[in-house]
Amino acid sequence: MNLKGCVVGALLMLPLLSVQAAEGWELAKEEDGVKVYLQTVPGSKYKAYRGVAMMDTDVATLKKLQEDVGGACAWIHECKEQKLLKQEGSTAVTYTRFNTPWPVTPRDSVVQVTESKLKNGGLRRDLKGLPQYLPEEDGYVRVSEVEGFWEMNPQPGGEVEVVYQVHTEPGGSVPSWLANKFVVEAPLNTLRNLRERAEKR
Repeated sequence: MNLKGCVVGALLMLPLLSVQAAEGWELAKEEDGVKVYLQTVPGSKYKAYRGVAMMDTDVATLKKLQEDVGGACAWIHECKEQKLLKQEGSTAVTYTRFNTPWPVTPRDSVVQVTESKLKNGGLRRDLKGLPQYLPEEDGYVRVSEVEGFWEMNPQPGGEVEVVYQVHTEPGGSVPSWLANKFVVEAPLNTLRNLRERAEKR
């Protein structure tokens, strides 16, 4: 191949390489059919996590389980209590309290959930933290940032691919061992628990 051909070929590869670099996800754990990926977030001490699992269910069942705000606490990792604060069309605001091991102060969060339909018949639920929505509660540290989403994509074989991706800034001081443990266990246990309930229906 001449020099011009090499240059053109290299230029054509740039978009692909930049997309791969932008993704930057590394497989951290694979267990019980759940894959957990982690990604470094510029300017943050805490990694983003991305959990992926195939579930033998349908989008409608998953939607129902997720919209049951109080009941969802039973399958969300370390969820102690969850309630709906506001519902307006396809947007909801939820309040959640989380368990943390002693001596770390328990966390709580206020999250806006915006639901949208996907062209493939799937569903997306975007998550955005609203830390100032409510006054801070005694005995809890408010999670200062939440950014992420759920995606439920139906597959040709009848299963649904579920993706759960989040980055949080937990507020206050969190030991590195706990932060590193949480970013793996949160998507792993949440997806595993959700799948168990969804496949029973």
